[in-house]
Amino acid sequence: MIGISKLYCGTVESSDALRYDRDSGKLPSHLLQFSKDKKPVVVWNVTRRCNLRCIHCYSQSADLDYKGELTTPEGLALIDDLAAFGVPVLLFSGGEPLLRDDLLTLVAAARKRGIRAVISTNGTLITDERAASFRDAGLSYVGISIDGLEAVHDRFRGVSGAYARALAGIRACRKAGVKVGLRFTVNRINVEEIPGVFDLLEKEGIPRICFYHLVYTGRATELVEEDLDAAATRATVDLIVERTAALHKKGIPAEVLTVDNHADGVYLYLRLLKEQPQRAADVLRLLRMNGGNSTGHGIGCVSWDGTVHPDQFWRHYSVGNVRTRPFSELWASGGDRLLANLRNRKQLLTGKCGRCAWKDICNGNLRERAEAVHSDVWAEDPACYLTEDEIANQP
Repeated sequence: MIGISKLYCGTVESSDALRYDRDSGKLPSHLLQFSKDKKPVVVWNVTRRCNLRCIHCYSQSADLDYKGELTTPEGLALIDDLAAFGVPVLLFSGGEPLLRDDLLTLVAAARKRGIRAVISTNGTLITDERAASFRDAGLSYVGISIDGLEAVHDRFRGVSGAYARALAGIRACRKAGVKVGLRFTVNRINVEEIPGVFDLLEKEGIPRICFYHLVYTGRATELVEEDLDAAATRATVDLIVERTAALHKKGIPAEVLTVDNHADGVYLYLRLLKEQPQRAADVLRLLRMNGGNSTGHGIGCVSWDGTVHPDQFWRHYSVGNVRTRPFSELWASGGDRLLANLRNRKQLLTGKCGRCAWKDICNGNLRERAEAVHSDVWAEDPACYLTEDEIANQP
């Protein structure tokens, strides 16, 4: 994650993270990306079932009764293990997590064990009553996917009316006092919707939005040709930066982030060198604390059937299963070759990523995209939009 508002608008300084000794157990949630111990944030796909048919779904979900999901007792045992391991955040995802009947039981268990609990949802099933139950269970955050305004969003979701119901879910969370934010996956089909989504953010008083770069897994493997090229990506990041700054100038301190492309951090720093050179050094320090992509280290995934993955997008690779061995042991044992390589990847990178001077900021970006396009985990990430001159040297 690259905090556009944190870095460009100066809502966070390096001293803020240092005040907590960069300890993930002490850091507030908005500073977790700067932790030094990188205890993994865990994405738990609690179900594969979903009531929508999103064209970019990494789990290729459908409205089916998939077999083999972890039971409630197995889920509670997983939470106990994650808490003992020191996992700071558990993200309940899917499929659509609200289709799981025991979701609030699991959320409450995580909170009781000191884990911050967040939900990633399509928002269509959130009523006023359900939003109030989120609040009462101690849920920290609800991320609702919005991939454009009504017509474009419903096209992405594959169900007419999905946008209207998601917006109602957002409003229900706001009414209940539950922190809610938007999740927007950028591509050629919806990039022109970004100004309208910023307008929605302002109009509805939504405090947070994450713009995700496309990851070529699941059904999104069919959308590779719809990804932005380098010039369009640069223009899009510029637009996001400028709209974020405009909000902050209006006194609207929205938290705006980009996700799944750490080239954004380098690009933002180079922009700051020109526009705000007095702040650039502190931003560079924060980016180094962030450390770039942390797949297999700072983020991990548990699937609906207990399978452990390096992250939520790498579903074709299994580290093991929590039904036979606890997540903490699988993650910490050092026995999995891919995990070990992901944690020490810099010397393995080839192509543009291999010769880049910004490995301490980007860490080779997303290996899933490299594998999808080049059939080589360590090849260059095709979504990097930095020029050869920009990657040659750090100023």
